[in-house]
Amino acid sequence: MTTRDDLLAFLTETLGTSGVLSQPADTARYRVDWAGAQGGIPLAVARPSSPEQVAEVLGYCHRHDIPVVPQGGGSGLVEGALPDTTTPELVVSLERLNRIRAIDPLNFSMSVDAGCVLQTIKDAADAEDCFFPLALGAQGSCQIGGNIATNAGGLNVLRYGMMRQLVLGVEVALPDGRLLHDMKALHKNNTGYDLKQLFIGAEGTLGIVTGAVLKLFPRPQVTRTALIGCPDVDAALALYAQARRSCCDLLSAFELIPRACLTLAMEAAPDLPDPLDTPHPVYVLMEVAASGPVDLDAMIETLFERGLDQGLLGDGVLATSDAQASQLWRIREAMLEGQQRRGEHLRTDISLPISALTAFHRQAEAAIHRASPESMVIAYGHIGDGNLHFNILPPATLADDAKRALLHELEVQLFELVAEFEGSISAEHGIGRVKQGPFLETLSAPEHAIMRGVKRLLDPRGMMSPGRILPSPCD
Repeated sequence: MTTRDDLLAFLTETLGTSGVLSQPADTARYRVDWAGAQGGIPLAVARPSSPEQVAEVLGYCHRHDIPVVPQGGGSGLVEGALPDTTTPELVVSLERLNRIRAIDPLNFSMSVDAGCVLQTIKDAADAEDCFFPLALGAQGSCQIGGNIATNAGGLNVLRYGMMRQLVLGVEVALPDGRLLHDMKALHKNNTGYDLKQLFIGAEGTLGIVTGAVLKLFPRPQVTRTALIGCPDVDAALALYAQARRSCCDLLSAFELIPRACLTLAMEAAPDLPDPLDTPHPVYVLMEVAASGPVDLDAMIETLFERGLDQGLLGDGVLATSDAQASQLWRIREAMLEGQQRRGEHLRTDISLPISALTAFHRQAEAAIHRASPESMVIAYGHIGDGNLHFNILPPATLADDAKRALLHELEVQLFELVAEFEGSISAEHGIGRVKQGPFLETLSAPEHAIMRGVKRLLDPRGMMSPGRILPSPCD
């Protein structure tokens, strides 16, 4: 049997002294995520600087039954990348694997290391007059490997799709130490099983993504951002239908923001002004972008006029500069900080057919208020793709244990309603540890069997991210 000293000696020899962290003070930042969740003390943190080193580390761990958890920028929300609190695991950080390997503007593709920060990728694409559309609040710190592993969504899914639609090829270090190199920059490839899709959204349970070929787009020349006040969620959904038809594929974002979220945003960022003269129960933050000579202002003004005539909106503001647009988008970012400041709360990431959003929202809000009248419902999200973040702030007067018990009860009720509407309990955050229980309850027998079979085939020893998505051991 190998010991921790054996592991450290191997890692130091393979990665060099700068590639290994073993002291608790040095590994502390790898044990907490953006939301403040705490992980256990890892065996060590391995920091490989090449795909081959990642594969070599996994091969060693496979031979010696050492559990491994890969880690990107630490912005996950389901505790999938935190080291286990009971069984010590080796954290494999991709932070030193951060090269942009190549950019091909004519092919609209880019090859990158998995540890590249998303904002770095976006800036590199922009420098070549191209555009990588994935947009997240954490884009200044999250890594593309983590985005791929969790099938990230973000603000522009409506127009460009999830991460699955943005990946042309991947490179993956497999659990047994082999390196799968499928880095073809092809926009069309119909040769057998599409293996890369196995690893997109697998949350590090089937291997570690070490590189990717990303799909780029023409850089938008003109972008318009508008904030619109609506009387209720029904009106916002009806306005979305109008915008989808009148703006066609130029509509890149359509966000639902209730007044409660705007209040939280202004609490977190006191310099944020109330954007409209009169408060509205619901707001829509929408963005339209074009690469050619399209009159976006006229398009949005026409939408405003039709919405006013039909009673779908009461007021709105169209940003006339990049600074004003950034100010409007700050609302979307600051309201998340505002929720965090309120303390422990239920954070969900559900997906529903767009046509069911209104009925679901009405029924879910009524159910929560019946069960806990003093709880505060905060339901916002990317309604253009059916993704609703139905969050709940418990009464501040409750003790912590009582808050957790109440939120669990409310989550069960909420997920039962999601099932009735044939929705999903996770639109973009993934499963990790936090959502494993309800996820397993939603699986049919064939789905469960296929997933277990894939896990056993690629990770027969169950050493890759054990206990995430599927239970460990995966019997």
